[in-house]
Amino acid sequence: MSGDADLVAIIRTVDLTKRFEDVAAVDNLNLSIEDGEIFGLLGPNGAGKTTTVLMLSTVIKPTNGTAFVGDFDVRKNPNDVRKLIGICFQEPKLLWVSTPWDVLNWHAKVCGLATEERKRRVKQVLNDVNMWEARRKSVHGLSGGMRKRVEIAKVLIQRPKIAFVDEPTAQIDVIGKHKIWNMIRQLRDEGSTIILATNELYEADVLSDRVGIMHKGGLLVCDTPRTLKDSIPGGDIVEIHLEKEATDKVLEELKSLKEISDIAEINPKSLRVYLNNVEEVVPQIMKAFLKRNLPILSIKMSEPSLDDVFVHYTGLTIEEAQQKMIKGEADG
Repeated sequence: MSGDADLVAIIRTVDLTKRFEDVAAVDNLNLSIEDGEIFGLLGPNGAGKTTTVLMLSTVIKPTNGTAFVGDFDVRKNPNDVRKLIGICFQEPKLLWVSTPWDVLNWHAKVCGLATEERKRRVKQVLNDVNMWEARRKSVHGLSGGMRKRVEIAKVLIQRPKIAFVDEPTAQIDVIGKHKIWNMIRQLRDEGSTIILATNELYEADVLSDRVGIMHKGGLLVCDTPRTLKDSIPGGDIVEIHLEKEATDKVLEELKSLKEISDIAEINPKSLRVYLNNVEEVVPQIMKAFLKRNLPILSIKMSEPSLDDVFVHYTGLTIEEAQQKMIKGEADG
């Protein structure tokens, strides 16, 4: 979606900063989110994602800098910002004496839905998140995953112009995750802009139009998942199994292609090629072998993941970065 001249930023941060005593949870964040996109805010726990969401949604005030949500400054016009947004918190905020039906019915009233529309939408969303049978259970007795379903159901009922969704599938089973992902896509298709804060790299990859990777309170890089993965030198891998041994001439031709960064021999008849833009280069690789009468028995392509992108820009896996933060907090 990025790069289209007609797209407009619906959220813009200007040196957005939040400090807790001497620690900068978010440090001079400059970010632009386009109207109508799913924007993935990716990083380990402690990277600053949740703090960013809480500032953008006016739950907490910035220490320095500011942000504009729609046409409104989060510092100067918090009430106007709140009219545009809905938020699914990382930790469900529920009324512990209530049932899922009570929580969602109350939320629908606050959103101004008329009685019949309110009942219809609450029932529909409870069915969508597989909570209809548990609608009269005490919220206090629900599992963490069930409470999370109720939390995300609040945003689905509201259908806000801008939805902040923090760790939407934490504690949710695999089938439930895919259902929630589809509901988030549908919400976007109906006109909402989604800000998805997650430490699940695959979730960010499959859902996001663009991804911003946060680390130590700052923004490392921001672009489409495809562009970020293509930015890794030699990030794509092609394994080629041949009927005959590869000749020096064909290897020289392959190495002359600027997109190929390295070639490794698995054995005399099998090669592993590290390259960029795999879709464009594979036809050239196949042509080079076939014109020298070197039939290909099989070819296997794989692309980098957002895990690889995170490692490329930080030198750490997201798990290692998270452990480092935990250790730093413990040492502090």
